[in-house]
Amino acid sequence: MPQLTLADRVADAVRSVTGSGPVGLHEPNFSGNEWAYLKECLDSTYVSSVGKFVDKFEADLAAFTGARHAVAVVNGTAALHVALMLAGVGRDDEVLVPALTFVATACAVAYCGATSHFVDSEERTLGMDARALRDYLGSVAEVRDGQCINRSSGKVIRAMVPMHTFGHPVDIEGLLSVARDFHIVLVEDAAESLGSSIGDRHTGTFGLIGTLSFNGNKTVTTGGGGALLINDTQLAKRAKHLTTTAKLPHRWEFLHDEIGYNYRMPNINAALGCAQLERLPEFLAAKRRLYERYRSAFEGIASVRVVAEPSGCNSNYWLQAILLDESIAGERDSILAATNDSGLMTRPVWNLMHHLGPYRDCPRMALPVAESLERRLINIPSSAQLGMGPSN
Repeated sequence: MPQLTLADRVADAVRSVTGSGPVGLHEPNFSGNEWAYLKECLDSTYVSSVGKFVDKFEADLAAFTGARHAVAVVNGTAALHVALMLAGVGRDDEVLVPALTFVATACAVAYCGATSHFVDSEERTLGMDARALRDYLGSVAEVRDGQCINRSSGKVIRAMVPMHTFGHPVDIEGLLSVARDFHIVLVEDAAESLGSSIGDRHTGTFGLIGTLSFNGNKTVTTGGGGALLINDTQLAKRAKHLTTTAKLPHRWEFLHDEIGYNYRMPNINAALGCAQLERLPEFLAAKRRLYERYRSAFEGIASVRVVAEPSGCNSNYWLQAILLDESIAGERDSILAATNDSGLMTRPVWNLMHHLGPYRDCPRMALPVAESLERRLINIPSSAQLGMGPSN
């Protein structure tokens, strides 16, 4: 009998957890009040950006995360765009962005007319490496008149946007320390980490602003949607104003006092989100069980490990991932082929930002860890329902 290849063994390990049949990477689960709330919204005729469900969704988000305010918008990219504007990012500024991230992080920087400046990751968290960044800034930048200046470009490094990769919290305290010492504003890209915490504090509440995403593949979905988490009341008011086309309140006049954005979340999307938030604790528990099942399934496969939450943190395990040892990084594509051929949807991590045409010429530090992770990370089926019920 021929010996199983590594790719076949990985596929078998995943299948032992997911059961038979085709399995998507991450599918939403609608078995709560989704239909009831959507019908109520439709019956009310308030399906656009005004309605009770938008207000409830924002209040429920703030209560769950511990943020003082939540401002719901059309998607996570719009949330990041507005967050960077509120952080003072403007044309010709530079913004520190992880090279290992979804492209939306860099897109939001470009929307502000600014330039992404790419930062390496650490393998422990998959997020920005605070120690490496501190050393790097010490060699290429200086604080002058209260601003961090890139000595090479002469531009202000205005902000940094750490991202909690796959829901695993980044070293936020280390990055906050770097941000303070170099006079850089920290905005958290918490798009993937609803339900994740560092100690007893939710991700997205450490920086000036945090942002969330509720795309169809997220832990909680509104179809399309995002939110800003803000503790400063005046900043939250300004966020709501900017995302509502900068329209001044009036009974009938259309008065707009600055360039605004039509970014508010529709009530019908918020209705879906309210029902999903009710089930978030259930989803989080199921995703943790799914991680444990994968960890057991992969124990016998040398050189492959399931990515775990960093010490002292609670991850939402949004996307489960396996990490190959560098010695077998060349097996990545054969594993992707074997799993997808057998009906198991898997995918590699995103292409690093500096490998993409629009961002190829952006400034960057040395990226050895991010480049290694790009070769070795594979996402495996992660839907909450895979962790519900008895083990397969």
